[in-house]
Amino acid sequence: MNTERIEPIWRPSDARIAATQMRRFIERHRSALDDDGYRALYRWSVDRPDEFWPAIAEFADVRFASPPSRVLVDRERMPGARWFDGATLSFAENLLRPEHDAPALIAADETGRRRALGRGELRAMSAALAAGFEALGVGPGDRVAALLPNCAETVVAMLAAASVGAVFSTCSPDFGAAGVVDRFGQIEPKVLIAADGYFYAGKRIDGIEKLAEIAARLPSVEQVIVVGYCDPSPSLSGVPRAVRWDDVLAAHAGARFAPRALPFSHPLYILYSSGTTGVPKCIVHGAGGTLLQHQKEHVLHCDIKPGDVVFYYTTCGWMMWHWLVSALAAGATLLLYDGSPLHPEPDALWRLAARESVAVFGTSAKYLQALEKSGAVPADAGGLGALRAVLSTGSPMPPSSFDYVYRAIKDDVQLASISGGTDIVSCFALGNPIWPVYRGELQCRGLGMDVKIFDERGRPVRGRKGELVCASPFPSMPLGFWNDPDGSKFRAAYFERFPGVWCHGDYAELTPRDGMIIHGRSDAVLNPGGVRIGTAEIYRIVEQFDEIEECVAVGQRFENDTRIVLFVRMRPGRRLDERLADEIRARLRRDASPRHVPAKILEVADIPRTRNGKISELAVRDAVHGIDAGNRDALANPESLDEFRGRPELLV
Repeated sequence: MNTERIEPIWRPSDARIAATQMRRFIERHRSALDDDGYRALYRWSVDRPDEFWPAIAEFADVRFASPPSRVLVDRERMPGARWFDGATLSFAENLLRPEHDAPALIAADETGRRRALGRGELRAMSAALAAGFEALGVGPGDRVAALLPNCAETVVAMLAAASVGAVFSTCSPDFGAAGVVDRFGQIEPKVLIAADGYFYAGKRIDGIEKLAEIAARLPSVEQVIVVGYCDPSPSLSGVPRAVRWDDVLAAHAGARFAPRALPFSHPLYILYSSGTTGVPKCIVHGAGGTLLQHQKEHVLHCDIKPGDVVFYYTTCGWMMWHWLVSALAAGATLLLYDGSPLHPEPDALWRLAARESVAVFGTSAKYLQALEKSGAVPADAGGLGALRAVLSTGSPMPPSSFDYVYRAIKDDVQLASISGGTDIVSCFALGNPIWPVYRGELQCRGLGMDVKIFDERGRPVRGRKGELVCASPFPSMPLGFWNDPDGSKFRAAYFERFPGVWCHGDYAELTPRDGMIIHGRSDAVLNPGGVRIGTAEIYRIVEQFDEIEECVAVGQRFENDTRIVLFVRMRPGRRLDERLADEIRARLRRDASPRHVPAKILEVADIPRTRNGKISELAVRDAVHGIDAGNRDALANPESLDEFRGRPELLV
């Protein structure tokens, strides 16, 4: 047994802990807890959800138009439990209600443009657009689709849709026409809002021609509203049923902000699975569960306070956009950014964070790795005095990135690796402002989330790898899938492996410190010789090599077994040679195990990734086995798959 004492890489000061909202929440509910620590709070939150979730609503000042008659109905049913039965609320009103002088949002882009909107301005614009929706007959349950950059108009569109009870759904404008139609075509929106283009890596990408094609292929759309994002007066030539955004708002200027109060579980968002193995699943999320879950995560786990500037680098095609905008309900100022995170300089986002006094900075693990390999040291530029927390998600963050953040960004900051997904539009594991940070670990399981690690037989384990599950209902569980009337597809996706238990599809382990390590997706787990290996275990080691930009590992069926094949994309000017391949094998053997050593290490020019930026291990695995990708348009770079097919090295 390993008895080595593991020391934290960062520990909050007593004064910092005392000032957190997590500490204040614990003190408020001390009489219900075994002791005054987080573990006792977590146990109470899981054991007594009927007490915990109303306490969150009260602490975060969630406003109900009608109070619930019961907090949790049919708790034993999963799926099937009902939350806050009889309650009504307005998602838009809860986001815009907190009043203070700080801006509601600041929208910036890589061209240097900056725009700030106060809460009154955001409310007025949302009211005008909501009136425009109502004039078109848009009401509760209708769908409003948005093909927009991460800009102020996207937030306005969401708030307006929520105000009238419509269901809001977004795609990033870098999606191809087929990928957009694959998503929006399933939900049949009544209104489509789209930009005339966007900016990325110093280039303007025009969107009108693609928009015309998309609109023509969506017969349900009664009106296309075009935002002049690149050109204040965009041409609408060729776009059917199109009007300009500014004209709609002008026609309804002065409309009263009067959002509808709707049932707690009224549908709010439709989000999409990555869809690389078929048509994307349309995941429906309810307004009340989303609001309550995000308030818990923002106020307690991220310690966001009124006036804090909160930033997350995301497109509108990733669930982190939806997570970010909910921070309005905590009184935060949203910092939105559109453009490349590394343009015009690798530390561009950190310069922006310094200028805007960002308190919470969110990004992806891949971005932090790319930043480190660029040699950037954001701390040298200064100006990060307001920064309290750095969040990372999208893929497991290797221990080396923890070292980089504390060495090159800020030495006194809470680094919170967080993990959840589009499926729950929130997190199962995330940060804890009153706990220390350990290299390579997520700090804690989220309050109210009955997260366990199951072995192959469905037994809870600790200190061993297994399936990440949630054994009890939680408010942000999806309402279901769109066009799945009997719920069979929904149950098959999450409840087939362990009946009555949510199986998330992550390969993970609980540490002795009650932290968590994510080892990758369980559907991509490698199984050489019957030993299960998470892909992240390999990536953590291989991506420390300076010569390697990134890598992907898959299992290849070979001679009645499975062998590991590692593909590496090299940094510019570097090549994979036998010396480097031998060093990779030696490092994996030393730092992991002989089972982690790939049978083949091959260089590729590019690695396929989804449009959300995640490496698609399943698409690579299928290509290695000669199987066509189910939905190439779901990939940002589908042409990269061609390099993985039929390679002679894979035949021996």
